[in-house]
Amino acid sequence: MEIVLHKRAKGNKGEDIACKFLERHNFNVIDRNYQKKCGELDIIAKKDKVVHFFEVKSVTGDFSEKFLDAHRPEDNVDQWKIRHLRRIIETYIADKKLGPEAEFHFHVLCVYMNLDNRRAVVKWLKDIIL
Repeated sequence: MEIVLHKRAKGNKGEDIACKFLERHNFNVIDRNYQKKCGELDIIAKKDKVVHFFEVKSVTGDFSEKFLDAHRPEDNVDQWKIRHLRRIIETYIADKKLGPEAEFHFHVLCVYMNLDNRRAVVKWLKDIIL
């Protein structure tokens, strides 16, 4: 029997998995779901005094090679989305008074979730240029 999650529930579960993934990679998650009019940042984390912004894209299904080839959640991070993310990152840096010299990186985490066997795979696309 296939388990189905609604879009927001799937996104929340994917972000929870992404946070655990980041903590295992020695990141300190400092903020989640930072929202302003121009958009939302899914996860903000720090590591070695550097701020990292993460966009999380989650999909559910099996982990067959055919599934992984057919589903590329990172394709949903298009130029329009990147423009909005750039604006919200600038807003976050200003709100938190990090200063114009603040070092930061932007990444995409693709979370592939198999709800039937409760397993997940995370693909990390590092240092996306804004």
